[in-house]
Amino acid sequence: MTPVVESLLQGVPVLLLHLAVSVFVLLAALGIYMTISPHRQIPMVRAGNTAAAVVLGGTAVSLAIPLAFCLAGAVNAWDILLWGIVTLTVQVITAVLVDLLILPNLPRRIASGDMAAAALVTGLKLAMAALLAASVAV
Repeated sequence: MTPVVESLLQGVPVLLLHLAVSVFVLLAALGIYMTISPHRQIPMVRAGNTAAAVVLGGTAVSLAIPLAFCLAGAVNAWDILLWGIVTLTVQVITAVLVDLLILPNLPRRIASGDMAAAALVTGLKLAMAALLAASVAV
């Protein structure tokens, strides 16, 4: 067997394990965020509310960014799991604080489709995610 094929056979299971752990941590964090968030985005998105879709999509990306940096620097699946839990806990708290503190009546504004509010909170969550990701990468 060639070294390239051997490398591939050894690397693919590791890739799949790391990806599975990362997706699990991401989905868990997103589920926690949706549970404690002051608004219920999924029903609003299903009803066609673009502002809710922007906030939920932006939140998902803001959770994935620090997790991606954990994944990039990880030495094994436990490393991804532990640092993923730490970073996503910080990011979920940040996301909820942004939702609660930045704009008055945010849940009502998102429910009414206020794209300005959705864009602002999404941008703030992404900015915090970038800072958290950089903090993890050092």
